[in-house]
Amino acid sequence: MRRAQELKVVFMGTPEFAVVSLQKLLDHKIPVAGVVTGPDKPAGRGLQMQPTPVKKLALQAGLPILQPEKLRDAQFIQSLREWQAEVFVVVAFRILPPEVFTMPRLGTINVHASLLPKYRGAAPIQWAIINGETETGVTTFFIEEKVDTGEMILQRQTAIGEFETAGELHDRLAALGAEVLVATLEQVASGKWQRKPQIGEASLAPKITKEMAAIDWKKSAREIFNLVRGMNPFPGAFTNWQGRHLKIFRARVYNEAAVDNDAGAVAKVNVKEGELIIQTGRGHLAIDELQLEGKRRMSAAEFLRGHPIRNHEKLSLT
Repeated sequence: MRRAQELKVVFMGTPEFAVVSLQKLLDHKIPVAGVVTGPDKPAGRGLQMQPTPVKKLALQAGLPILQPEKLRDAQFIQSLREWQAEVFVVVAFRILPPEVFTMPRLGTINVHASLLPKYRGAAPIQWAIINGETETGVTTFFIEEKVDTGEMILQRQTAIGEFETAGELHDRLAALGAEVLVATLEQVASGKWQRKPQIGEASLAPKITKEMAAIDWKKSAREIFNLVRGMNPFPGAFTNWQGRHLKIFRARVYNEAAVDNDAGAVAKVNVKEGELIIQTGRGHLAIDELQLEGKRRMSAAEFLRGHPIRNHEKLSLT
């Protein structure tokens, strides 16, 4: 019976989430014939060209690398074919055309950060938190033409912590996804995997935009709390205070009682205790960590010591 260490794999991925899986393959000595990742991009103050996180690891490991601008490019397809991989592994990468994902003999496997069919799309981690889910997970499946609809191989669940942010959950799911990927390749190598159809109600997780991070104070304290967690660390849920952009990175539900005064109004300020409580459409939200435009991130206590804010003052987007 074959083992995963006898498979010849091509790895496709770009961001930090994918790095964890590639490192796991290397740790388990699973042969990686080559890596496909995004093109270098300008970044930082000097706009110097920077490699993707996956490319950095591939360079360290001495792996062959392809960085196609277009996935249907004939030269890219030919170079990919020459690697003669038996299986492709895709973790946080672009949508593949059929001529790519049908190329390997054993198929193309994707690691997705949700319990499919829930949260198909680009931002499953953020949307699970924004929607107040208490459980999520990772799924491996065979890629088909329609995005995130392929037959599943393995799925593993995990609880979402009450105060867990998208960034924290991202790191946990990256590690869990890497473990599930290795288990998946073991099954594929042995020929004992079972294709399982995705069953249940499907939902979508579209790409997060900065506009989606705007806080609507008319929503409930619970909904805003979930938005703040789901947008942390990026792009950061935001509002305005005295005409300045104010990001909120950590908050908690202070109470969920129905109230009838202005949503977005400051309901309580206690400089000594570091308390900043905001009225919402239903209940009150306590702000714990924030960042005013042009300033560093700081606790509510630090903010209150340097920025006079009064009861009944309004936070809003206008």
